[in-house]
Amino acid sequence: LLMHVGSGSDGTEDSDSSAEREQTNSSESDGNMPKRTRLTRASLRLSQSSQDSFILSYIFAPYVHLDTPDVKRVGDHDESPPLTPTGNAPSSESELDISSPNASHDESLAKDPALRDSDKDLSHRPKRRRCHETYNFNMKCPTPGCNSLGHLTGKHERHFAVSGCPLYHNLSADECKVKASTREKHEEEPKVPEESNRHATRHQTPTSKQTRYKEQVNEMRKGRNSGLPKEQKEKYMEHRQSHGNTREPLLENITSEYDLELFRKAQARASEDLEKLRIQGQITEGSNMIKTILFGRYELDTWYHSPYPEEYARLGRLYVCEFCLKYMKSQTILRRHMAKCVWKHPPGDEVYRKGAISVFEVDGKKNKIYCQNLCLLAKLFLDHKTLYYDVEPFLFYVMTEADNTGCHLVGYFSKEKNSFLNYNVSCILTMPQYMRQGYGKMLIDFSYLLSKVEEKVGSPERPLSDLGLISYRSYWKEVLLRYMYNFQGKEISIKEISQETAVNPVDIVSTLQSLQMLKYWKGKHLVLKRQDLIDEWKAKETKRGSNNKTIDPNSLKWTPPKGT
Repeated sequence: LLMHVGSGSDGTEDSDSSAEREQTNSSESDGNMPKRTRLTRASLRLSQSSQDSFILSYIFAPYVHLDTPDVKRVGDHDESPPLTPTGNAPSSESELDISSPNASHDESLAKDPALRDSDKDLSHRPKRRRCHETYNFNMKCPTPGCNSLGHLTGKHERHFAVSGCPLYHNLSADECKVKASTREKHEEEPKVPEESNRHATRHQTPTSKQTRYKEQVNEMRKGRNSGLPKEQKEKYMEHRQSHGNTREPLLENITSEYDLELFRKAQARASEDLEKLRIQGQITEGSNMIKTILFGRYELDTWYHSPYPEEYARLGRLYVCEFCLKYMKSQTILRRHMAKCVWKHPPGDEVYRKGAISVFEVDGKKNKIYCQNLCLLAKLFLDHKTLYYDVEPFLFYVMTEADNTGCHLVGYFSKEKNSFLNYNVSCILTMPQYMRQGYGKMLIDFSYLLSKVEEKVGSPERPLSDLGLISYRSYWKEVLLRYMYNFQGKEISIKEISQETAVNPVDIVSTLQSLQMLKYWKGKHLVLKRQDLIDEWKAKETKRGSNNKTIDPNSLKWTPPKGT
């Protein structure tokens, strides 16, 4: 995704940006010449063969025949409207230019008459799928000493990123192919079909096959904590000193063979997923993915790709203002921006405050740039997120922690203003530096508190991310066990639990099943009150004591917004 990006009106990028613009404008006039020259030299070398016209057309046909939209380069700012003073994100999707990673090749082909004529000879050919074997013949794996042959998955002949490099993972290309064939054979083994029974809740105990498998796994894991001999420790240290971060540490004998094989399978699967994203053009060859961001006093490693403008994404490191979320290219620009930035908290209305914790309600229609920058930032840590620019139909609830320098971003969740399926959360994120401290559960609890005030039953929008699913299951479990602990009657109704807790009945049933507290008996579903789980939860609550990581309903100052 390419965006037209300029400096803000606060003047924080005046000198640096003007220098960059002058350099860009001076190189625009002859910027295409080197590309055309390289293509012409390639065509001259290929023309020496007996099939020069055919080969030229064959190499560049995937780009010529693809239906790509018109492309604007990042340097073309003349006709783009100026940005708002608050940040970088475009004000509408119409300002975005979507193109293939090789748009410059398309332009060169359109201007080169020799290539255009050779393309006419093969215009009857069908459209070809663009793949890395075609347009990545100049790419090379960044691992020192690697020839880019082979792939960690064992399914590709070449690789161009560390995630697919066999050498980085201390393997050879042949070993990867052998492991891939072994995995495929294991997946192709016939599986015994399970009994189809609509009363699945009857079978709560593990089957004999599951029990045997668990025993086998426990047996394989017995020797994993025996420790390493001195010779192996020296070998591992020598490997680490000689290769550093350019190779993966040696993992043999650190854990059980079973766990190591599970880890290798996960690596191969992740590498295959990245390969698919790269072929689809969502991730280019490791160059346009932001590796780290400087956010406040933290330096955060990113987890996923986010569609920042190409001129920012290719830097690999981004500098983000923790208050207005504007993103910048260098430490100098960030320092000058922070000296002039007047923001010390998110825009919008503060609807909750208790101690240092505050929650701000930000309307995506009124504060569009801030919400777009927030979504771009969140995508760096979320896998299942597709909302970046169409933020107007959403409300964003931003949680902050205040000190003498301002309100620092802890996390946020968004929800639709008018949700027909009663979703109370569309997207939820806790910043990595605040994870595993109880803030995620606070955000979830706050979303259900809003549902209670609205007198609705809520549920998060699917699909949930891995960490989101873990957090929600933990929250639902805690809510149900607290309800069971305080419940004094003899008959319990899932509908009553849903009305009191604002949790969707489907989520309640799934949580009861996972806790083995739901049983089908004599044509009825019974809820079992497992006292052992309740006592375990109560002991944890007592041990936790009185901490401030809870939402106080009395501190909420909020009325449901009217439909817009």
